[in-house]
Amino acid sequence: MNERAHPGVDAYIAQLPEWQQAICTELRELIWATDPEIEETIKRTVQPYFVLHGNVCALLATKQHIDLFLYDPTLTDPHGIINQGHGNATARAVQIRADDEIDREAVIGLLSEIVDHNRRGGWRKLSGRHR
Repeated sequence: MNERAHPGVDAYIAQLPEWQQAICTELRELIWATDPEIEETIKRTVQPYFVLHGNVCALLATKQHIDLFLYDPTLTDPHGIINQGHGNATARAVQIRADDEIDREAVIGLLSEIVDHNRRGGWRKLSGRHR
């Protein structure tokens, strides 16, 4: 795959149905394309997380869709792709179903915003919402 690939993330994606593998693989490529310093890891035993100075995003496969969790509730969403978690205090999400087309530009834009916030101390610091 890629030297950035984490074997646990590989294993998570490999056990999914084909349509979910395709979505997760495309999202993973977009995450890698966003910033060369984003690293993969596994949290909560099997959950794929992508980190750079804090959490950037995570993947979660459900029966009906893939969730791309975005760990920054202060995100702007000019393309309107965030469709879950608007009331969540720490994250937002994009649910992607089998027949959905992924808006690559919009996803990279959101991830880039998170990376920028993380490099400047994180959304909590920037927004004054400390733990």
